Amino acid sequence: MNTPQRVALSVNVNKVALLRNSRHLGIPSVKRAAELCLLAGANGITIHPRPDERHIRASDVPELTALMKAWPEREFNIEGNPFHNLMEHVRAVRPHQVTFVPDSEGQFTSDHGWTFPQDAERLKPLIDECKALGVRVSLFMDPIPEQMAAARAVGADRVELYTEPYAAAFGMPEQATQLQRYADAAVAATQAGLGLNAGHDLNRDNLPAFVAALKGLQEVSIGHAFMADALEMGYAASVQAYMALLG
Repeated sequence: MNTPQRVALSVNVNKVALLRNSRHLGIPSVKRAAELCLLAGANGITIHPRPDERHIRASDVPELTALMKAWPEREFNIEGNPFHNLMEHVRAVRPHQVTFVPDSEGQFTSDHGWTFPQDAERLKPLIDECKALGVRVSLFMDPIPEQMAAARAVGADRVELYTEPYAAAFGMPEQATQLQRYADAAVAATQAGLGLNAGHDLNRDNLPAFVAALKGLQEVSIGHAFMADALEMGYAASVQAYMALLG
């Protein structure tokens, strides 16, 4: 009998950088936060270096790359808009995974996925370049089943389902309907030959139902809720709490 594979936890450390950037003291350390999460068992680290450097700065990327070299079995995921500053980081450090996100430069947070066929022509050469560099490509996508085959056709290896609509519906009458949308998208992604990631506003309350409903889910990226928990529980206890839910 095969044991189901545990869903991987990638900790997004952007909010550590946001707090650090509020003063000029260099604390809290983004690198140390990532290291403590890895020591506690996190499967990977995610960063989203935006052009305005309001959280992750360009200087953080090589520092975290050096840290991740000491953890070759863990994943380094860099996400962002490939038409802004993302590709310069990908070319320089070649992370394990890059997640393309269609956010605007001044956008408060990511709030939608790519759309096909509209985005296909401009994404394809950048996806091809990443794969030539040996970097796995994930596309940030809304849970629309019919879009999954198109994401695969343009060359993506995985999709990351944008989960804010599910998180907003959690505990509400529409929760089941939203969850079914994601389950259907997960099936379509798997049938198209895509790996399956998810992220945005997932937390310890809404994560168990989501993981149970999505067959084939490989990875979740969690930042805001994780760091809120870490303020109260510490990095190690927070990693352990989320890993237990993902088991």
